[in-house]
Amino acid sequence: MGTELESVLVSKEQIDAKLAEMAAAVDAEYAGKDLLLVGVLKGAVMVMADLARALSNPVTMDWMAVSSYGAGTQSSGVVRILKDLDTDIQDKHVLIVEDIIDSGLTLSWLLSNLGSRGPASLNVCTLLRKPDAAKVDIDVKWVGFDIPNEFVVGYGLDYAEKYRNLPFVGTLAPHVYGG
Repeated sequence: MGTELESVLVSKEQIDAKLAEMAAAVDAEYAGKDLLLVGVLKGAVMVMADLARALSNPVTMDWMAVSSYGAGTQSSGVVRILKDLDTDIQDKHVLIVEDIIDSGLTLSWLLSNLGSRGPASLNVCTLLRKPDAAKVDIDVKWVGFDIPNEFVVGYGLDYAEKYRNLPFVGTLAPHVYGG
């Protein structure tokens, strides 16, 4: 990526090790239970795929696409479902798999929406969380890494739909996004 990247925040090796650790905890929590992993498109694709592969217990997977919109890059917490689940989650154990939790506004809405559908349990795991960016308090069962409130790319996270394919999480050089 040349001069576009400023730094690597979380390496591929750190991600792999953390996902293995999180998978062991998820396996223990849901042993003997049917678990549905719910990924939020597009960012969670990498996390969900690698977490699912690291699990020993069988799981099913489904996807949602939601759009939160507001002024510019800031979420307003107003959410629109672009793609809903194909699965009825009534009486199912549901684990929302996130790439990153920023303000928490969209996730808070998603928890409320899915919670109203009567799941047996509803939990969240995320690879990354920005505690300094939180606008709402969300109970997250598993967090991979707490990171500074910086704009990050890689491992599913994008800037203008680029950089999702990087095997690590990094920061962009300010000249890329005009920062």
